[in-house]
Amino acid sequence: MSTLRILREFAAVRWLRPLRTRPVVERRQRRLLQAHLRFLRRRSPYFRALLASTSFDDLPLMDKTAMMAHFDEMNTAGVRRDDALALAMANERAREFDADLDDLSVGLSSGTSGHRGLFVVSGAERDAWVGTVLARTLPRGRALGHRIALFLRADNSLYESVGSRAVSFRYFDVYADMDENIARLRDYAPTILVAPPSVLRHIARAADSGAFDVVPQKVYSVAEVLEVADEQRIAASLGQSVLHQLYQCTEGFLGHTCERGVLHLNEDSVLIEREMLDARRFMPIVTDLRRRAQPIVRYRLGDVLRLRAEPCECGSALTALDRIEGREGDTLHLRGHDGRSIPVFADLVARALLFAEGFDEYRVVQTGESRIEVALDVIDDRSTLSVEAELHRLADRLSCERPEVVFVPYAHDGSVKLRRVVRAWGDGQS
Repeated sequence: MSTLRILREFAAVRWLRPLRTRPVVERRQRRLLQAHLRFLRRRSPYFRALLASTSFDDLPLMDKTAMMAHFDEMNTAGVRRDDALALAMANERAREFDADLDDLSVGLSSGTSGHRGLFVVSGAERDAWVGTVLARTLPRGRALGHRIALFLRADNSLYESVGSRAVSFRYFDVYADMDENIARLRDYAPTILVAPPSVLRHIARAADSGAFDVVPQKVYSVAEVLEVADEQRIAASLGQSVLHQLYQCTEGFLGHTCERGVLHLNEDSVLIEREMLDARRFMPIVTDLRRRAQPIVRYRLGDVLRLRAEPCECGSALTALDRIEGREGDTLHLRGHDGRSIPVFADLVARALLFAEGFDEYRVVQTGESRIEVALDVIDDRSTLSVEAELHRLADRLSCERPEVVFVPYAHDGSVKLRRVVRAWGDGQS
C-alpha cells in the first residue's frame, strides 16, 4: 500500500476536481479514454485485436460470461484465470481473505445475477480505490480518527487497505452469528457503518430493542437494492438524517451519495453509456477509465437506474440518480389487456407493497405469465388480502391482467444478495 498514492487520490477527488459543468466532466472522460485505449492496444491481446479493426463505439458489449471466457487474454497482468479463481475460491472456503496473487487482490463476486465472477485489482488500483472511497465517504470537516465497520460477504485486502493511521477498520463477516456481530459492533462503536440493507435492518431492529445504542456519524448501504421503506426505517432507527449509498460492484466503484442525499455516478473515473428503457430509466454500459489489470470496457450491467428529474443542489455535474431500482431480471412482465407484454419495474412492485400491511419481510417472484409467488414472514388473512389487493391495484393501473397470487413462507438466505423482486419465468429466469 502506498500512502502517497492514497493521499494524492484523496486530495484530487475531494478538492482538486470539482467537476461543476458537464463539458469539464466530458473533457476529462475523453482524455482518460484515449489514454486507456492506447494502453489496451499495447498490453491486452484481446483488445489489441479488436481495436485493430474497430473503434471504441463499435466494440462488442462485455458481460460476465465473456469476461470469464476471455480472462487470460483480456487482462494485462499476465494472470491465468484458473490460478486467480483457485486462490479466490480457497480464500472464500476458508473465510480467510489475506492471500493475494503477488501484488494483485483477487476475489469472487456473485452479484445479484447469481453467476460467479472474478475480479483482479493491482496495488496501484487498490490505492486509487482507497483514496477515492475515503474522499467520497469521510465526513466534511473531519477526515481523521474514524472507525469504519464493514459488513461483507467476503473480506479482501482491497478493503483491508482502508486501515491506516487516519482511520481504523473492522471487518464483520455476514456469515457469522448476527447477535455476536452486533455485540462486537457495539463495542467497536463505529463512526461509519457500511453494510447491505438486509444487514442494516438487523442492526436497526437491535437499535429499536436497545441492544445497539451507537449512533454512527454516517451509515452506508451497499451491495443490495435499497428500497424506500427500508431506507426510512433504517435511517430512523439508527439516528440518520440521510442514509447514504455506495454503488459498487465487481465492475467498479460506480456511484456515491452526496451530502444532500442524492446518488451520483462517479463519472470522473467511469464512462457510463445508457441503454434507455424509457424516458428516465436506463441500463448502464460501463467503461472503467482507470482500471487496467482487468479492463472493464463497455460492460453491460443488468442494473436498472432511474435518472433524477432535477439537478442536484450540491452543484456537482456528475449525473444524479433518483435511485437504483434493481436488476433487468427483476422487471416482471405481465400480460396486458391488449395481449402485449407489459414491463413492471421492481421499484413499482416495492412501492405498491408499501401500502400493504401485516408483514415485515417479503419476496416477490414471477413464476409464470400470470402467476406471482409472494413469500411473507407473516401469512394470515390480513397480510395476504392486503398484498393481493395492492398487486391487483398495480396491475389495474398498468392495464395488465390481474395475476394469480400464491403465498409461501419467507426464508432468509444471508449467503446471497437480497433480491426482493425477481422474474423467474421466461427469459428472465435466474
